Amino acid sequence: MKLQESGEMYLENILILSEKSDMVRSVDLSKYMSFSKPSVSRGLGILKDGGYITIKENGSISLTDLGLKKAKKIYEKHKVLSSLLIKIGVDESTAINDACKIEHVISDETFNKIRQLSCLDF
Repeated sequence: MKLQESGEMYLENILILSEKSDMVRSVDLSKYMSFSKPSVSRGLGILKDGGYITIKENGSISLTDLGLKKAKKIYEKHKVLSSLLIKIGVDESTAINDACKIEHVISDETFNKIRQLSCLDF
């Protein structure tokens, strides 16, 4: 299943929230992403059907191995691209926002070349 940008954003934000708390729930995700609860519920349903997450009876959301792998890949792109943009003089807020857009469309080949640049200390 090919994820849309929004699905990738959900996975990335579930990863971020899970690093801050032992339990991530849809209400936490809704608040963190400033999305409505129905939108989050629909997005989580798609991710669950795709095998990216599990949702326990108590409402806690967990990334599956597939979901964790995808979330880490997206989050790494976000961190590397943000850092690169800041290093070349882009305002931090703009860099973070732009990296968030770029991370979903950049090819693996291009990203790997950016990451490999010896002048970048990530």
